[in-house]
Amino acid sequence: MAPFDLSTLGGAVVSALIFGAFGFGFGFVLEQAGFGDTRKLAGQFYLTEMTVVKVMFTAIVVAAILVAGAANLGLLDMSRVFVNPTFLWPGIVGGLIMGVGFVIGGYCPGTSLAAASTLKVDGIVFVLGALVGVWLFGETVGGFEPFWISSAMGRFTVPDWLGVSTGTAVLLLVGVALAMFAGAEWVERWKARRDAARGQAPSVPAAPGRVRAARLAGAGALVVVAALLAVRGEPTAEQRWRWTSAATKQLLADRTVLVHPAEVVALRQDVNVRVQILDLRPEREFNLFHVGEARRVEAAALERPEELKALLDRPATTVTFLMGTGDNRALATWQRLEARGVGNLYVVDGGANRWLELYPAPACVAERDMAKVEGAGAEAPEWRFVYATGESLPSAWPELPRSHMFRFPCRSPEPAAEGHAGGGESHGFTWPAYAYTKHVKLQQKTVVKGGCG
Repeated sequence: MAPFDLSTLGGAVVSALIFGAFGFGFGFVLEQAGFGDTRKLAGQFYLTEMTVVKVMFTAIVVAAILVAGAANLGLLDMSRVFVNPTFLWPGIVGGLIMGVGFVIGGYCPGTSLAAASTLKVDGIVFVLGALVGVWLFGETVGGFEPFWISSAMGRFTVPDWLGVSTGTAVLLLVGVALAMFAGAEWVERWKARRDAARGQAPSVPAAPGRVRAARLAGAGALVVVAALLAVRGEPTAEQRWRWTSAATKQLLADRTVLVHPAEVVALRQDVNVRVQILDLRPEREFNLFHVGEARRVEAAALERPEELKALLDRPATTVTFLMGTGDNRALATWQRLEARGVGNLYVVDGGANRWLELYPAPACVAERDMAKVEGAGAEAPEWRFVYATGESLPSAWPELPRSHMFRFPCRSPEPAAEGHAGGGESHGFTWPAYAYTKHVKLQQKTVVKGGCG
């Protein structure tokens, strides 16, 4: 499934040739469209030349339909496509600055490189000015860094903003683009009438009838395809899982996604890793006992847009563990989230039952129901609690030898079990060192991006 890592096709020379060919092709298209001419580029701001608007919106709409269609059919994994994180107000200010520079200089960064490659003096001067501007920005950004990183919204797209499906957003985009095309055509006709009244030749000749017919047919095709995407809707979790790579499916088959509780405890002690535990159990079980700093959440809620966005926007050093009463509920949730592109996601092996088996609560608070262990099933709670303890027991914080929040409800010290102190101890609390096979491997997405901007 796309996107494909073309850098793996060969060494540095092969990669340079591949990406150099893409760059050459992009620059060639810009030059052939006239984007190496400042008069054509600046003409859009003076309503004398609308080629830029037409070409750019055509490229945007066609690319949006191809990307959305490929993702909808399982040919493209959108979770692996880099989307620039949104910093709202810095983005607005930066866009205004770039827009003013565009009007004054007649180029954007990409078109200036296309002009410079054809040895246009103004293009070369613009590129040099851009390089000086980049240097000045790097030297001064420390003075306004709080504003520069303000209003961070992460991976924020039009469907997120409008709360609609990707297909619906594409259909709306097509409508906006067609309105822009119609507006550009009206401007050009108005300009032609004005030129004719002045006895001047029109700056943009009228298109032949067959060209206008082809444009209408193309516009109709765009609307039909976008409407089909909107009607088809988003792929279901089951469809996404069918499209998931064989390597990912093998992780589930091998149960490699199950992580021993002792490895979770070890990672909670690692200052270089942030551990997040999502508890999928019912509220009653969660209140009786849960691992320290765990957050209770319904499995279905994790697929809501806001929850899914939060999972996708996590730092690369964050590992998320799903915890159920046993394994079944958490593994089913892992499968659905993994299919949606959530990485660094694992399941606590055995859930809360196994956790309490290795890090038991004091006997005066909870005891194991062996009848349930033997026959009730993986998702049945195996421990009966006298009252709700939340995260107040040492069992919830096995990585901490002591804490002011620990509660030791038993009146007299209990005998140490398998190497840890009894329930009446309030200091030097330790647990056995369990052996385990490491399963957690941090995955970081490589950012490969580019474009006219």
